[in-house]
Amino acid sequence: MPRNESASTVITAYADVPQPVRGQVRDLRIRWALEEIGREYRIDLLDVFSPRPDSYREWQPFGQVPAFDDGEQRLFESGAILLYLGEQDERLLPADPATRWQAIAWLFAGLNSIEPFVAQIGMLDIFQSGKAWASEARPSALKLVKSRLSSTEKALGEREWLAGAFSLADIVLVTVLRILDHTDILESFPVLATYKARGESRPAFRRALSEQLESYASPATSGE
Repeated sequence: MPRNESASTVITAYADVPQPVRGQVRDLRIRWALEEIGREYRIDLLDVFSPRPDSYREWQPFGQVPAFDDGEQRLFESGAILLYLGEQDERLLPADPATRWQAIAWLFAGLNSIEPFVAQIGMLDIFQSGKAWASEARPSALKLVKSRLSSTEKALGEREWLAGAFSLADIVLVTVLRILDHTDILESFPVLATYKARGESRPAFRRALSEQLESYASPATSGE
C-alpha cells in the first residue's frame, strides 16, 4: 500500500544516506511490515547529519531512526516496533503459541546473535575502509560472521521461513543478510542466499524498498 501523507501512523527515516547503505537503513523493516499488512503510513524525513532536538530524543533517546507513532504508542527500536505490530496482526506474528514463540525467539536471535556480527563486516568494509586496523580486524570478524551464518543455515534447514509462515522474524533476518550485499560471503551459504532472495521477492518488500529509495535526497521534514 503506498504511503499516505495523511495517515495516522508515522515512521521516521533519513532523507538521505551514503550510497553504500541505501536500502539497508532499519526503517525498511517497519515499512516492509506495514506493507505486508496493508496499513497506511507516512514518513517524517530527518537530515542524517543534523542534531536532533530534545523533543525527538524524548521519543527516540539515541536520535536514530526509525521511531514510530500510531497515536496509541510512540516507540523506538525496530525490533520493538515489529513486535508491537505483530501483536496486532498474525500475518506478522502467528497466533499459535508454539509457532509464535519460535518467531519471537528468532526475532531476538536476528537482532542479538546475528546482526552484530554481520554489521561488523559492514562497518569495517564501508565506514573504516582503507584503515590498517580495519584490514587487520577483518579476518577475525569474517570468521565470527561465518560461524553465525553456518549455525543459522543449519537451523533453517529446508524450511521456507524461520517459524512456519512468513513472520516478523523473517523481516529481521532478510534485512540483516542484506548488510552483506557488498560482499560475496553468502555465496558460501546457498540456503541463506536462497532464503534472502525469497524474502526480497515478496511484493511488500519490493514496495517498501522502492519507497525508501525514493525518499533519499528528498527534503527533510520536521524531525520533531
